[in-house]
Amino acid sequence: SFADSSLFSERKRRDREERLNIVLWRQPLVTLQYFFLETLINLKEWTIKLWHRRSILVSLLLTLAVLTATYYIEGTHQQYVRYMEKKFFWCAYWVGLGILSSVGLGTGLHTFLLYLGPHIASVTLAAYECNSVNFPEPPYPDQIICPDEETTEGSISLWAIISKVRLEACMWGAGTAIGELPPYFMARAARLSGAEPDDEEYQEFEEMLEHAETAQDFASRAKLAVQNLVQKVGFFGILACASIPNPLFDLAGITCGHFLVPFWTFFGATLIGKAVIKMHIQKLFVIITFSKHIVEQMVSLIGAIPSIGPSLQKPFQEYLEAQRIKLHHKSDSGVPQGENWLSWMFEKLVIVMVCYFILSIINSMAQSYAKRLQQKMYSEEKTK
Repeated sequence: SFADSSLFSERKRRDREERLNIVLWRQPLVTLQYFFLETLINLKEWTIKLWHRRSILVSLLLTLAVLTATYYIEGTHQQYVRYMEKKFFWCAYWVGLGILSSVGLGTGLHTFLLYLGPHIASVTLAAYECNSVNFPEPPYPDQIICPDEETTEGSISLWAIISKVRLEACMWGAGTAIGELPPYFMARAARLSGAEPDDEEYQEFEEMLEHAETAQDFASRAKLAVQNLVQKVGFFGILACASIPNPLFDLAGITCGHFLVPFWTFFGATLIGKAVIKMHIQKLFVIITFSKHIVEQMVSLIGAIPSIGPSLQKPFQEYLEAQRIKLHHKSDSGVPQGENWLSWMFEKLVIVMVCYFILSIINSMAQSYAKRLQQKMYSEEKTK
């Protein structure tokens, strides 16, 4: 029996290594074929689930039809419709970016560093330059332009900037909370059904529970501490884990699902922690970092670097000056000609990371199909 268990573990290890080799840069044709097959299977499963929930689907379609009619019928209500449309798409944009940042699709897209952080930084720089957050709407948030009214130097407050970016920051935090639900549902379903889920994180969690007494390394003890905090403290333990930048929070979701923590206890604590507490901490950090006097000090410190300082300092100064000119309606006449290399590098970084994220989704789905084939092979061998 022990030999059979060892052989089975060794086979699962080889199968896992074989799946990890199914990536676009090693087996492009196989990866694309498996990706499309897995996509078709997922579409079929979603269609069946929707068919079983026909009443909900019909209700949603009727609601959508009423909203569509309201949108196209002329009347005095159109000003409110346009306002709600703008707010809805703005909120949906940030919620979507939050979900992409935390949902387990191969590798998370770090949308805070790529989108929300730069957005908060640009609003902060504009607020200090304009001495106001009363940016005209439109064009804000597509383009920030200083208001025409006269303002006094130093009249902008930290709280005003926090309030200006609160909606998008909270929506992004809510999206990250939604993205934490798949590990919770996976572990909960596995515990209720008694089936062994073919998920590496869940298997690692079960191994951690088995070897909890003998764990010595820092990573294992950190994971065990998160698991104990969530299990013993409950709502406030989940809230504490969600309120700080925590790369082990997926483990908290698996723990809650495994120990059948009620859904609203888990999701409520996660939502409050990520969308309220954690987001205000991150906002404060970005706003303080990009406040006017700190940015000026950082640029001056760059210039003090021996030999290469002045050459590094120049593009930063040009970029900040170009942003100031744009804020004062002089973008056509005063912006230096030629693209600043800082903005060029950031745009290319965003493109590279988005492309890598898409590739990781393709690889992950192709590996999921390979996992289906291996499970089918196991079941056929058992029936023989």
